[in-house]
Amino acid sequence: MKTDAELFLLGSLNTEFKTLTAMVHIYCRDHHGSTTLCAECDDFLSYAKMRLDRCPYGEAKPTCKQCPIHCYKKEYKNRSQIIMRYSGPRMLYKHPILAIRHLLAERRPVPSKPATNASNRHRRKILRNVE
Repeated sequence: MKTDAELFLLGSLNTEFKTLTAMVHIYCRDHHGSTTLCAECDDFLSYAKMRLDRCPYGEAKPTCKQCPIHCYKKEYKNRSQIIMRYSGPRMLYKHPILAIRHLLAERRPVPSKPATNASNRHRRKILRNVE
């Protein structure tokens, strides 16, 4: 598996990851009492980044709540729901722009079928071959 330094997300996937990172930081600070991420929350964030990288929708990805493809393992999906339910309302105070962008993203129509090789992972491979 790639390390976080080797994975980079393009465009809207990066914005979605920034939103998720902010939510995890809010949750971890309030529940685990630390200014830095605990091992559990850091593990979740690494997993989420990998899933975003491999999302078949790529940058056309709908929000996870609306997505017809549920790619998280059950344990991580439950943890994601807990984190988002807690952090979502608090995001308006800490990160209002990210929160509003996420709310607007939920209103976008869900693409019916992902395009072939649209994932961030495939785009990274193409960019690597061009260089």
